[in-house]
Amino acid sequence: MASIYTPQTAFLVIDMLNDFVLESAPLEVPAARGIVNNIASAISEAKQAGAKVVYVCDAHDPEDKEFSEWPKHCVRGTPGAQVVEGLRHQQDVLVEKTRYSGFFGTNLEEVLRRLGVNTLVLGGILTDICIYFTAADAYMRGYRVAVLTEGVAALSLEDHQWALRQMERLFNATPV
Repeated sequence: MASIYTPQTAFLVIDMLNDFVLESAPLEVPAARGIVNNIASAISEAKQAGAKVVYVCDAHDPEDKEFSEWPKHCVRGTPGAQVVEGLRHQQDVLVEKTRYSGFFGTNLEEVLRRLGVNTLVLGGILTDICIYFTAADAYMRGYRVAVLTEGVAALSLEDHQWALRQMERLFNATPV
């Protein structure tokens, strides 16, 4: 099977941040620790194929309105907002976000256009929130979408599987 990665592909690594991945973190996603190695392998594969790697990361102001719904997390400039160890040394492009979609209120689309990208492979967390909403916005913007199924995680297996099915059905997201 041919690799999905080409020079016109970007691998989006979404929210693989200390405040989500580390044990006892404010918004810990225990399954996230199990996907770090899969994401690291995908980053290597993408780079070998000439694809771009873009980190899309929560970066909130200390008084962000999201903290009325979720515990305080990923405050810009804090260790909790840093890419988790094991992926950190491989950062290429970083796009900060403050909402679920990597496109909402960010320069992600501008970055992708500048890089000549038409296909996105999504990895990271949460399958049913930030991955899902980024996939929806990517699809609506005309990008081909793929999801690294062994490189995404949610808080529950049920939510994870629901989101994968929905992304494939609604956004024509290719499982890879």
